[in-house]
Parts: sequence; C-alpha cells; structure tokens
Amino acid sequence: MSKHVYSLVLMDEVVEAIDRLAYQQNTSRSNLINQILAEKVCCTTPQMRMNDIFNTISSRMTGDCFQVQPQPSDAMLSIRSALKYKYKPTIRYSLELVHSPGRTLGVLKVSFRTQSAQLLSELTVFYKLWAALEHQFLLPGMPEGIHYQIEAGRFIRTFQLPPDQAELSTDQIGEYIAGYIRLFDHILKVYFAALPQGQDAALEAATAAYRKLLPKKIVHI
Repeated sequence: MSKHVYSLVLMDEVVEAIDRLAYQQNTSRSNLINQILAEKVCCTTPQMRMNDIFNTISSRMTGDCFQVQPQPSDAMLSIRSALKYKYKPTIRYSLELVHSPGRTLGVLKVSFRTQSAQLLSELTVFYKLWAALEHQFLLPGMPEGIHYQIEAGRFIRTFQLPPDQAELSTDQIGEYIAGYIRLFDHILKVYFAALPQGQDAALEAATAAYRKLLPKKIVHI
C-alpha cells in the first residue's frame, strides 16, 4: 500500500489524545491515525496484518519456557527463553516483519548475551547442525533456497513464502512462525542437555529430536 501526505483539520484535544495513545503504543501519530481510520472503514493495513501475526505468535508462546517482551517497535516482537547452562544465559528471539506485503515475511534473529568462548563455540556447532537439518528436510520444498547467517552467538533466518503458499492467512503465518521458534528452542535445549555426554552425543540427540518433532505436514517458510 502506498502512502501520501494529506491535510486534515483536527481539534487540538483530539491530536493530544492521539499523541498520548501513540506514545503508549510505541508508534507515530500518523501511523495510529491511519490504523484508526482503516479499522473504521474495514481496510486491512500492513501494520494491522503484522499485529495479527504478532498476536497469534504471542498467544502460542505461553508457559514457563517463554517470555514475550514489550514490542520495541511496530514491526518487531521479542521473546526470551532461559537455557540450562553455566550462568543460565538467556536466549532472545527477535522477529522483525516487513511492512510491504509479498513473499518475504521477515527475519528471525536468535542471540545470546554472553562472553563465554565455550558457549559461543557450542552455539556455532548447533547453528550449523540446525542449518544442515533444514537443508535436508526443508530445502526440497524451497526452490529459492534458505537464507540465513551464522555469526558469533547469533543465528539469523529469513522467512519467505514459497509460490504455492502465497495465500496463507495471518493466523496461519503466526502459527508457523511460533511453531518454528518453539521447535528451535526445544532442539537447542536437547542439544545442551546432552552435551555433558560429549558433542557427538549432543548432535545425535538433537538430530533424533528434530526428526521426531518435525511436523509431517511441513510448511516451508
């Protein structure tokens, strides 16, 4: 959806109320007015689409394992999970969706705040394992490939709809992304739980858990 500048005559009191609400929602005045008008005329905006996806994801990330954080921006959702390892590091899942509709949905960044060289090394091993598993089980249904980056303590993954899944609803997209995060988090914890038995045992345990839990009906994103 394209945007243009329009002149509106509004009461000062209305603008003040809009500004207060925009501040509470961590958004801009123009964006909030756009959302209010869109809801009034039953028009779905990209921001409303993203909010629907975020709401679905948040509703699926309940329980003791995850903490959904306040949104740092209109297009971003942050989720935290604790890892049972030395010093109990926190896993942060940051999902940033794109405003423009299309096949690219957004980017998931998995990160740790740690200076432990040992932990960073093990994370790199796990990230490479995860990428290998995705290439084995998901890549055949993704003709354009899987786009990701592995950095020191970070795993970055782009979500993109294949051509045959272009009509997925916001609820379905939210379900699939939430499922991806939950699966990633579980396999990561399986890996570190088996690590005291050795790296080979951890790799084997994580691979077996992935094969067991990966949904039979795979949606490639």
